[in-house]
Amino acid sequence: MYNDEQNLYHYTYRKDGTEPGQRYDAKQPSVDDQINSYRQQQEQQASQQPLENQPQPQGGQKPHKSGKNRVGLKIASLALVCALLGGLVGGGTAYLVGNHSGSDTTEVNVSNRKPTEIQVKTVDGKTPMTDAELYASNVNSVVAINITATSEPNFFGQTTETAGAGSGFILTPDGYIVTNYHVVGDADTVKVTLYNGDTYDAQYIGGDEDYDIAVIKIDAANLPNLTLGNSDSLNVGDYVLAIGNPLGDLTFSMSEGIASSVNRTIDVEGTPFNMIQVTAAINPGNSGGPLFNEYGEVVGIVSAKYSSYASQSVEGLGFAIPINDVAAMIQDIMTNGYVSNKAYLGITPNTMTEQMAAQYRYDVTKGVFICSVEEGSAADKAGLKMGDVIMKVDGTDVDSYQDLVALKKKYSAGDESTFTIYRDGQQQEVSVTWGAVPADQAAENSSSQSQQNQNDSSNSNNGSNGYYTNPWDIFNYYFGNQR
Repeated sequence: MYNDEQNLYHYTYRKDGTEPGQRYDAKQPSVDDQINSYRQQQEQQASQQPLENQPQPQGGQKPHKSGKNRVGLKIASLALVCALLGGLVGGGTAYLVGNHSGSDTTEVNVSNRKPTEIQVKTVDGKTPMTDAELYASNVNSVVAINITATSEPNFFGQTTETAGAGSGFILTPDGYIVTNYHVVGDADTVKVTLYNGDTYDAQYIGGDEDYDIAVIKIDAANLPNLTLGNSDSLNVGDYVLAIGNPLGDLTFSMSEGIASSVNRTIDVEGTPFNMIQVTAAINPGNSGGPLFNEYGEVVGIVSAKYSSYASQSVEGLGFAIPINDVAAMIQDIMTNGYVSNKAYLGITPNTMTEQMAAQYRYDVTKGVFICSVEEGSAADKAGLKMGDVIMKVDGTDVDSYQDLVALKKKYSAGDESTFTIYRDGQQQEVSVTWGAVPADQAAENSSSQSQQNQNDSSNSNNGSNGYYTNPWDIFNYYFGNQR
């Protein structure tokens, strides 16, 4: 409100127009009262002004130039009226907003826009979807998984029952569901909850710890299933989305991001994994859920286990298993209960070190030292021997046992490869046809947690000097742990 004080006008931010020192509840003059008061003051001043025909004042005083005074007065009056009218309009508008039609209630504007209808689309691999369309088209095929398990006996032989949660997705209408091995591999009971709230007891079909995949099944029919895409066509920077069960409570949540790497090898507890690295939020409970491209196709299996291991407290870092790496294995598990065509070499491996090279007087300090060869295996048929050092597979350097495991995942039983080995002080090439994992070993690995990877990767910490000084010691340590 504009206030009059010695013909100087200023603005106050007080709602009632009071000035400092005034009582808040004091009655203040209205705008009309202020205008009338101002007019009266002007009329009184005008009546006191000397007329043009009055005689000149005595004492040498100059007469007032009334014409100029009147012009200035008119300008000042006009400015004042405009200012007062502006304040009146502003104050009236504020009053109307706060007290519409004289009512004590405050009016709130509410939009009458009609909600956007989300279209459920069929995944055809050609039509990009909005985030909302992708969620609506696929969320009914994502499941929440809850498990119970029995812990390993403690020092006193006591066990406890534990609980866990994860995610999965429906692969076939008759109830086959894909998830991570670490979600259900040790479970005593597995329960699956669909988006509509239906809950089922699930049967464990099989899995593979090396690839961290598993298949479970529920007794249901005509279920909505997802469409697998081509993870090899995913580029760095492509848009990706994940749907899952983060923290075990926030069921059917979606997060988005980009593919920040499409061929990232990470090492987890001595086991290398080829992963898609993403910026989408991946948290415990997301494990086993689907990773989608913008067309609604599944290009990966999310795994929070590796995200937690690799990122610690880092944000914007998650991982997913490329679907192309495991699609055939998933089908194999559905058919046989385990991965029957998993590549198998039949050796007991050890990472070559500088200490071993000095001990055995080898000229190479990197590679995979063959501690033993299983009779009748692919390695035996190819002519590989104990003491050989594998240096390359199909031209790719093999500096450690972990490198060999990572490369092996790219092959299936029956595939042929060229091994570059070190033997008798020189390098030579050997043709190897990959074999298949023996059925009993594959079935055992599929149905229970295997410690072979941890054993194979921990050999450098054994022996009095941090390594084995005798090939037979290595053989005895690895006996029964052929890969």
